[in-house]
Formats: sequence, structure tokens, C-alpha cells
Amino acid sequence: MVKILETIMLICFGAAWPFSIVKSWKARTAQGKSIGFLLVILAGYIAGIAKVILSDGLGGFLLIPYAINFAMVAFDVCLYFRNLRYDNSKYKVR
Repeated sequence: MVKILETIMLICFGAAWPFSIVKSWKARTAQGKSIGFLLVILAGYIAGIAKVILSDGLGGFLLIPYAINFAMVAFDVCLYFRNLRYDNSKYKVR
């Protein structure tokens, strides 16, 4: 039952990341995003992945949702830095 509840939690969290990614992609600005928040979330997913590997090995089915969520947040981090470059080029004093 614990693994089922953890899976549901990961699916719910994972459902939100595509919306965040699309918003970051379209906005083309880093304003309103917190890199600290994204990095804390990544650290949490790393801890979750480590927990699954330590308790269930590499065959643990929870690795899949953790890895997918990690990848989505990592992509959002990449978009943050892309958007930060856009912001810096917009506000450059010439």
C-alpha cells in the first residue's frame, strides 16, 4: 500500500511539470521562476531515486516515475537558464 500511495504522489506531482515547462517555454523569461526551488525539487527526486535503489534495487518500479519527474524538472531548469539569457540580452545596456 505504501508504494501505491508513493506512486500516486509521484503521478500527481508529475502531472504539474508539463504545465510548468510549457509556461517556461512560451514566457521566454526567467522572471517568476525560482532556481532555488527547482534545485530543491531535483534534490528531492535524487533522494527518492536513491531510496528506491537502496530498498528495491534497480528493478524497483518507482524508479520510472521518479526518473520521469526528475527529467521534467531538469528540463525546466535548462529552460530557466535559457530564459535568463533572453532576459539578460533584453536588458543589456548598449
